[in-house]
Amino acid sequence: MPSKVKIGLIQAKNDVHGDQPVQVHKEQAIAKHEKLVREAAAKGAQIICLQEIFYGPYFCAEQDTKWYESAEEVPNGPTTQRFSELARELGTVIVLPIYEKVGIGTYYNTAVVIDADGSYLGRYRKQHIPHVGVGENGHGFWEKFYFKPGNLGYPVFDTAFAKVGVYICYDRHFPEGARLLGLNGAEIVFNPSATVAGLSEYLWKLEQPAHAVANGYYLAAINRVGVEAPWNMGEFYGQSYLVDPRGQFVAVASRDQDEVLVAEMDKNKIHEVRNLWQFYRDRRPETYQEMVELLP
Repeated sequence: MPSKVKIGLIQAKNDVHGDQPVQVHKEQAIAKHEKLVREAAAKGAQIICLQEIFYGPYFCAEQDTKWYESAEEVPNGPTTQRFSELARELGTVIVLPIYEKVGIGTYYNTAVVIDADGSYLGRYRKQHIPHVGVGENGHGFWEKFYFKPGNLGYPVFDTAFAKVGVYICYDRHFPEGARLLGLNGAEIVFNPSATVAGLSEYLWKLEQPAHAVANGYYLAAINRVGVEAPWNMGEFYGQSYLVDPRGQFVAVASRDQDEVLVAEMDKNKIHEVRNLWQFYRDRRPETYQEMVELLP
């Protein structure tokens, strides 16, 4: 594998009013993001990640069974198949966050990892599911209405260009999973998100650089942009970025524009940092038993 890898991060606004049918959302968003993936590949991106459940609005602002219609099976659903073909055509790895359906009535917030030859490598299911009302309009992060907590652990995918881990949105507040992704071999972790200003924006550029430093890997954070009607629950403030194992920002996208951010990771820096800061060597897992007990 090459030591230097071009990373592509895609942030975009949702262009369709939330009252429109689910299929309208999916058709327009998928077509839009396919063009953005092609743009990222044309800029040299070798691993490309889209934002959390990219093919529609952040529908968790309300509780409506209408949105169950947007869920698909993995890996045989049409969106995974379409982007698998695109990955094969472009020779790029794609991290594809979608709404996953399993059987009848079971749903997950999922990210599919597709290798550069179009093969399905596996998926990560969001582990930490928020259920929080914000503001006076009754809109919030009603994710427990839509998603079952993930049950596949913290897998790392050995892609054509790097070892990739995924952590989704609210997961970023929990260092335990971030550590497990590192222990499982991740060289870069992607965190596709949907987060608005005024709630935890001050943490956006604090927590994830800390994860990168604590675990000696690159971390790519992706957020959408704009305000989504009819909920208008707040501004999705973009600022997608790539941060290195020293906690230094390699590149940061704009706050309010659709953007394809392409930046380079250097795996040699992972080795340099881990040799300097021996956090894995100096761990004391035998002292951490209380971490897996239900305290307090």
